[in-house]
Amino acid sequence: MRKDWDTYFMDIAYMASTRSQCIRRHVGAVLVQGKKLLGTAYNGAPMGVPDCYEAGCMLVEELELKVTDGKEEMVRKERCIRTIHAEQNLLLFTDRIDREGSTVYVTDQPCWTCANMLANSGVKEIVYHRSYPKDSAKVYELMAARGIGFRRLEAYDPPAETVMEVTN
Repeated sequence: MRKDWDTYFMDIAYMASTRSQCIRRHVGAVLVQGKKLLGTAYNGAPMGVPDCYEAGCMLVEELELKVTDGKEEMVRKERCIRTIHAEQNLLLFTDRIDREGSTVYVTDQPCWTCANMLANSGVKEIVYHRSYPKDSAKVYELMAARGIGFRRLEAYDPPAETVMEVTN
């Protein structure tokens, strides 16, 4: 049976993610204009620099103010700063002209920083598979404010050989 375009391009994003050397999460992204693949990327350390497998994660803790029902609360978030995210690498290694009106397929919902970068990149749509609850609400708000399509492929099943156990 022939795969639909969403499945086809998400499969390619998952295949790109297999190049990642991140211990915590393998993420892949692809840039598509119409039905033409323009670029692929994955998360990892900068070229020539030890990655998380070699040197360990470089974790930092951040505090974020969260307001729920008028009540303020400080939430602790931990993230690795050794890696460049797949979406960031995709933007670094593709041309702005190719991004205008294009779609990004990414294995994981973009974090806040990547969402900000994508919002300014010229893309018209972002399609992802796995949710990222830490930044979800504010990322959805940003995409709506920018008029960028933002959707999750909930019923999608990635190729078994591309899936790693995700840790946060």
